[in-house]
Amino acid sequence: MTCQAHCGKKVLLFLQGIGPGPLPHAAAFVLLAIIAASPARAQITTNTALPVSAGEGIIRVQSKLIRSTGDPSEMDRELRVLAFPLVGVYGVTPKLTLFGVVPVLDKNLEVTTPQGRVTRKTSGLADVRLFARYTVYQFNRRGQTARLAPFAGVELPTGTNDATDGWGLLPPPLQLGSGSWDPFAGVVFTRQTFAWQIDVSASYKFSTEADDFQFGDEVRLDVATKVRLLPRRLSSGLPSFLYGNLETNVIWQDQNEMGGAVDVNSGGTTWYIAPGIQYATRRVILEAAVQVPVVQDLNGSALENNFIITLSSRFSI
Repeated sequence: MTCQAHCGKKVLLFLQGIGPGPLPHAAAFVLLAIIAASPARAQITTNTALPVSAGEGIIRVQSKLIRSTGDPSEMDRELRVLAFPLVGVYGVTPKLTLFGVVPVLDKNLEVTTPQGRVTRKTSGLADVRLFARYTVYQFNRRGQTARLAPFAGVELPTGTNDATDGWGLLPPPLQLGSGSWDPFAGVVFTRQTFAWQIDVSASYKFSTEADDFQFGDEVRLDVATKVRLLPRRLSSGLPSFLYGNLETNVIWQDQNEMGGAVDVNSGGTTWYIAPGIQYATRRVILEAAVQVPVVQDLNGSALENNFIITLSSRFSI
């Protein structure tokens, strides 16, 4: 049984607080369908605490372009990464949601060496992420909701970490995977109305050692806001929504270690600002965002990012 079938009447009453009068049944059911598949209304670069109806799911297809050219060293490194994460979401219960992220990467690094300009590259399946999120607090009022949900999971060593080219073993940042089992955990808070939404997410990733190498642990703080631009006023019919997004991401990474020695040219703090836009229909979401670094306080000669462009589509199933 779908959420529309067993929750429609309750949500219809819930929706009646957002307009000058009761919404027609058809409009309420369509609005309900979009709310019930709430990860389809999640932010672009930030997690959300909104639920998925039991027995229903979301498929999210993303493409990302990451460009890094801020090299303080004489090697004049230029890194381009194309990422294609496929995200699956499934609602086990109204409170428990499972997530899986299967990324495919294409990495290309150009560097100046004594032999001239060299290109090193690799592509294929990267490390898969599996995690669960559970709602521990929820507060509903007419036309709005607030939820708090911790999450936890593990990053699996599905991507290769021993790829080579004509110049030998590729450096760890250019490999597709870490070779290690890396657990992570965090918590996300969401406050949502039909006019706006805010999400705050904090997480910690524990990196473990593999093949005498260990990436630094990672801490993230993400804050995202979203405002409905169109329609300005909800009414009957089959609605679609246009949202304006503004998100910010602060990421701190500890220094890497190789053979027990700290890599002084790794790790640091980056702060991104990410304006974006979303177009949402009953079953499909189209969205785009550009992450621009505002602060990059990196260690040594660590490579700085120029920007990250994200295009995404989501489908309720």
